[in-house]
Amino acid sequence: MTTRRLVLTRSAAVIGAASTGLLLPQIARAQSAKVRVGFMLPYTGTFAQLGVAIENGFMMALAEQGGKLGGREIEFFKVDDESSPPKAIENATRLVQRDKVDVLVGTVHSGVQMGIHKVARESGVLNLIPNAGVHIATRAQCAPNVYRTSFSNSQPTRALGKAMMDRGHKKAVWITWNYAAGEEAYEGFEEGYTAAGGTIIKKLGVPFPNVEFQALLTEIASLKPDAVACFFAGGGAAKFLRDYAAAGLNKNIQLYGSGFLTEGVLEAAGPAADGVLTTMHYSDSLDTPRNKQFRLEYAKTFKAQPDVYAVQGYDTGLLLIKGANGAKGDFSNKKALYAAMDGAVIDSPRGKWTMSPSHNPIQDMYLRKVENKENKVIGIAGKAVADPGTGCRMS
Repeated sequence: MTTRRLVLTRSAAVIGAASTGLLLPQIARAQSAKVRVGFMLPYTGTFAQLGVAIENGFMMALAEQGGKLGGREIEFFKVDDESSPPKAIENATRLVQRDKVDVLVGTVHSGVQMGIHKVARESGVLNLIPNAGVHIATRAQCAPNVYRTSFSNSQPTRALGKAMMDRGHKKAVWITWNYAAGEEAYEGFEEGYTAAGGTIIKKLGVPFPNVEFQALLTEIASLKPDAVACFFAGGGAAKFLRDYAAAGLNKNIQLYGSGFLTEGVLEAAGPAADGVLTTMHYSDSLDTPRNKQFRLEYAKTFKAQPDVYAVQGYDTGLLLIKGANGAKGDFSNKKALYAAMDGAVIDSPRGKWTMSPSHNPIQDMYLRKVENKENKVIGIAGKAVADPGTGCRMS
């Protein structure tokens, strides 16, 4: 399948200059030409809805600035990454080398992100990660030109421990898929829960993307923990919630999870999700003027309700605006561009957040409880939760 590429606008001035062989001075060209923004997101397949929400949020942030970055008009390029890691390097290289983007926004899938990451590190192009939580991108392979605006995989679960202990759940079983995101989510849970005084009595795993949970649910019943903590997402999360309830475990063993357990799946899970507690950096129900304003404007603009992915896309736009303004629109001025983003305070629908030294958000994690197909915020599980950025050395 060939990669879909859409050039949304085209600068006649740039094409004209190129065709006549005019070599304008670099600074003049940088200031007069449009900023070239590349989206490398999933537009087809399982994660298509996430890619669209991210792009919508991003475009909404720019629209609030009159559709400009640092006073300059913008030219957009889009590549459907198809959530396919084998195509990631080729797709990212096309945006950087052929389309010569100033900034590459992507992506959702952590495997695809690692391909983008390789290209970003080698080329020096500014890469803003609007979702993928893979640790290495802001740890051992952190880079001055790579910024994440979402979360690291261990951040939401890092905040679970104290919330569980506060509720008297001192012995827990952990369950997830056996894959990188599950392992990284476990790291946060293990650190947070044991630090709060909890004991993990068993760690259970299911091959990814297997959704046959019955044998492990039977084992959980025999172990009789105070609580179960988990990391699942998407259709597999809905199936786990239904199976957990069908096994009767929800009656006497409290279920906790990273917020992705109940994000976007409450309709599919139905009553089985009721009472489940999760930690997450956002909730639709956040009762703040900023969130209400965002949700109203998004719904009016896109005729749809925003989710966490839309918020992350919006915040990616807000961060880029800070950088562009700091560099006065000159994306070749890396020092000013990065300094503005490093020091940014993002006034987000999720609450204000700042950027860590390894370029990952330092943000509050909310404790949420499912009630009537809604993730209701019932408190803050962790204030200013940061990823440790282990092994990060900015070169």
